[in-house]
Amino acid sequence: MRGMLKIVSAGVILCAGVLVWADGAAGASKGAKSAPSVRLPGPAFVALESITPEHIRWHVRYLSHDLLEGRGTGQRGGDIAAEYMATQFAEYGLKPAGDHGTYMQKVPLVGITTLPETQFSLVPKQGEAMNLKPLDEYVAYDHTQQAQSDVDADIVFVGYGIDAPEYNWDDYKGMDVRGKILLMLVNEPPSDDPKFFKGKALTYYGRWTYKYEEAVRKGAVGVILVHQTQMASYPWEVVRNSNSGEKSFLKLEGPALKVASWVQLDVAKRLATASGMDLDKMMLDARSRDFHPVNLRARLRAHVVSKVRNFESNNVVAMLPGADRKLADEAVMYTAHYDHFGIRPDMPGDNIFNGANDNATGCGILLELARAYGSASQRPRRSILFAAVTAEEQGLLGSEYLGKHPPIAAGKIALDLNYDNVMPLGAPEEVEVSGAERTTFYPAVEATAKEFRLAIRPDALPEAGHYYRSDHFSLARVGIPAFSINEGVKYKGHPESWGVEQEREYIEKHYHQPSDEYHPEMDFVGDSAMARFGFALGWEAASLPNLIGWQKGDEFEAARTKSQ
Repeated sequence: MRGMLKIVSAGVILCAGVLVWADGAAGASKGAKSAPSVRLPGPAFVALESITPEHIRWHVRYLSHDLLEGRGTGQRGGDIAAEYMATQFAEYGLKPAGDHGTYMQKVPLVGITTLPETQFSLVPKQGEAMNLKPLDEYVAYDHTQQAQSDVDADIVFVGYGIDAPEYNWDDYKGMDVRGKILLMLVNEPPSDDPKFFKGKALTYYGRWTYKYEEAVRKGAVGVILVHQTQMASYPWEVVRNSNSGEKSFLKLEGPALKVASWVQLDVAKRLATASGMDLDKMMLDARSRDFHPVNLRARLRAHVVSKVRNFESNNVVAMLPGADRKLADEAVMYTAHYDHFGIRPDMPGDNIFNGANDNATGCGILLELARAYGSASQRPRRSILFAAVTAEEQGLLGSEYLGKHPPIAAGKIALDLNYDNVMPLGAPEEVEVSGAERTTFYPAVEATAKEFRLAIRPDALPEAGHYYRSDHFSLARVGIPAFSINEGVKYKGHPESWGVEQEREYIEKHYHQPSDEYHPEMDFVGDSAMARFGFALGWEAASLPNLIGWQKGDEFEAARTKSQ
């Protein structure tokens, strides 16, 4: 291609790729010689080679320091993190792409704290009321953004709470649930058939956000989600920590639930037993298309008292203008969320949620990519956007706002590459790009992974629905081809079982816990490898003659067509 450096031997590329690409900067630090990518012009390859593990380490160490107080949304530490990201973008020579010529895009939010005066009782028709203990047995928020709401309503079990005509599935069966409380299961009907809710892979129908949204559309006043670790793919501690203290929402623009809640599995079992029913049988029945809603002959009586705080947080957005005048109004975007859970004053002991892995690592990669692009002596044809988004932990709110108010029209954004929780575990031999196969860009992803000597690993836990749990999803919803880049579980010098164990231990002991902290022994070689991989993909996407799209029939294809 025009402007490419000539390569003498494809074999040299592959040999060099092992050192320079898959092992991050390890080979370069040892003085290894390497040939440039066949897909990158010389200046771009020089910029790629400058990406190093230590640059990422410095950012992660700072962003996860106790002084940043857990980077809470709308809190002092979160604001400091945003200013840090903006300062780095400016230092790297990127132009502001936020509001009014700044790096900041203001996101209007409402902070809701459920107060101790809240009462939450499950009342069977026969027997005593079950007065539940907050955080231990249930969590609940009032989505109406009012200071107080009272609920006294029938509880109806609606299985998975899904209405999906394309799968011939309707848990509501025409039942009028207006004014009701809907008890429902997380996830979706289990299947190995890829044509039925995509088999083992979770669709958006399985996400709790969909279930809340569908309940509102049906006119319900509240939802009680039944937590089961195996179905949710995370323990109750994650639900508790994610739903305690202040929780943020975008300013309300329509109807909302008075009670959006979760209960422990044993609480739901006790309620079913008190109602003369068997929850295990109910859950089994819910797997059938013949399932019909079940009135439990029980009520929820709740008095929800909330502290309501209107505030603004910021997405931090920067741009490297494209070199091609005809394509510069189009862009490739990189995203990572900078927020975490802040400080929980009511928690004894260490109560700072530092979020080193989640997501100081993604921010470190984002900044290193920004530095590399900014240092390149040649710019890509399309513009490059960098967005550090807020309030991901509150429900992808910052990226949702960004998707609705992009600095460049969504129809002109070729691709979003997102980074979230890239654990510093050493040199990866695999890459996960779940969702990339849904785009027309996937052949390029496969070719680049091969060049990097990285095997593409299918989603290790498709039933967990990771695609719908990070910021790329917000951008996919407005039509932008988007996916996250992360390591698989196979690392150099270790069997696959080691990587699986590292992931299991992290989820069980550190995910959304104060123990997600920076440690000097962390090995950021893998993070730099993921950064280099994403750099190569982004540069290529910025150089293609046509914009990337979704595969025909994909759930986001219609949004892409509408946006263009």
